[in-house]
Formats: sequence, C-alpha cells, structure tokens
Amino acid sequence: MSRSFERGLKEAREAFRRRKIMTLGEVAAFIRSSIHTARRRLKQWQATNSYNHNGRYYTLPKVPEFDGHGLWRWRGVFFSQYGNLKQTVRALVQHSPAGLDAGELRSLLGLDPRSFLSAFADDPQLRREQTHGRFVYYGAAAAVYRGQRERRGLLKATGRPPTPAEAIALLVEKIKHPALSDEALSRQLRKQNVLVAAATIRNFLLHHGLTEKKTPHSI
Repeated sequence: MSRSFERGLKEAREAFRRRKIMTLGEVAAFIRSSIHTARRRLKQWQATNSYNHNGRYYTLPKVPEFDGHGLWRWRGVFFSQYGNLKQTVRALVQHSPAGLDAGELRSLLGLDPRSFLSAFADDPQLRREQTHGRFVYYGAAAAVYRGQRERRGLLKATGRPPTPAEAIALLVEKIKHPALSDEALSRQLRKQNVLVAAATIRNFLLHHGLTEKKTPHSI
C-alpha cells in the first residue's frame, strides 16, 4: 500500500468526522481510487448508506447519534441502524407495540409512504390488515402479531395525536405520577394549560407500550 493511498484513507476518515456524511464519489476522490475500490473500503469500514436519496450517502459507525427508534437524520439525509429502507421498515414494524400504519411510518421515517409501502403488501416478514378503517402493518411472527393486534384493537379513534410539546408534558407528568389514571393525568395537565383528552392520553401510552391494558382507577 503506497503512502499516498494511506494518506488518502486517513484524510477520508477525518473528512467523515468533520462532514458526517459523504458520497461514494467523494470517498473515491479522497483515497485517489476507483469507485469499486472506494466501495470495498467503505464495506471494510462497516459504513452505512442512507435509506433516502437512493442510498447515495454514507456514514461511518461512530458518527450517527441514533434516536430511540434507531434512526438518525443529518441535513435531509436519513440513516438507520437497521440498514436499508426495507430492513428499516421491517424492524420498525416488528419492534412497535401495536403495529404501524402509513401515517405512523411517515412520521418515523420522514418519507411519503406511497413511495415504498406497495413493496410490503406481500412481505413474508410482515402482515397487513385493515384495522379501524386503515391498513396496519404487523410483525408476521405469531406471538408478535397477536400482541400487536390486541394492543391496536384497544386504540380508539380520538382525533389528533398530542403535539410534541403536549407529549413531553404528558410524559413528564406520567413519570412524576405513574399511578394516575388517564383521566387524572388529563386534569393534571389542564392545570398547566395543556389540554389533552384522557382517551388521547390512553392512545398515546398504548401506542408507545407505556401502559397496561387496564387503566388504573381515577385518583
């Protein structure tokens, strides 16, 4: 390996730390090599490519700060700890407490579901069913499906979900007062001028797997 090539490798890794993401062509330019060699080097570095922009961008393992769903966004480029878009959709659905519908996948992934959901209609790792008038995707494994389907069945149509600010206030109060019922939480939040219905609270907590099926009695 020439000194020039070694220097290029070092410069490419330093560039990843500064820029966070790069294209395959940019990596090839840094290491002064062909696209084929650059792709092989990225594989050796265990780089991850984006699940949007046709997988054009790459990042190195220690760069992303993945959120609780295993996702990371940087300047309009989206990455997943699960891999490509298909692997990511499967993982998000299988790990969700009550399955995911198109709107929920849109919110998580930041992508229009019409651009990719048709590919999952007959996916062997997922099950698609109509629930409450919309298609919901569940994990195909029997135990996962039963649990998700049961929790989804408990969700009631209650209008809009809580806003991010309302959700934060709700979670803070739930942590401070874990024994409060949904009705009591709603009253507690009303004192802070946060108006969230009890049924909306229940849906939110159920959807995120943060409550049991039976709601405690009001306090």
